[in-house]
Amino acid sequence: MPPEERAEESPISVHLDDLLAERGMTLTQLAEHVGITVVNLSVLKNGRAKAIRFSTLARLCEVLDCQPGDLLRHRPS
Repeated sequence: MPPEERAEESPISVHLDDLLAERGMTLTQLAEHVGITVVNLSVLKNGRAKAIRFSTLARLCEVLDCQPGDLLRHRPS
């Protein structure tokens, strides 16, 4: 992909893979429990999401029994 088409890398990283592994849960199972499509959850998991609704973040935290800081991290530039 040409440089002008690449999205700027976000300073926010998503640690969904780690939390899923720790809980022995699949992305499909999480999507069902949260009420979000697997495609949208995959976009979040792979760091391609531009935004997340607080209601979705809250539901992810409820289902994964975690805090937002367990799911999202800020990498200073």
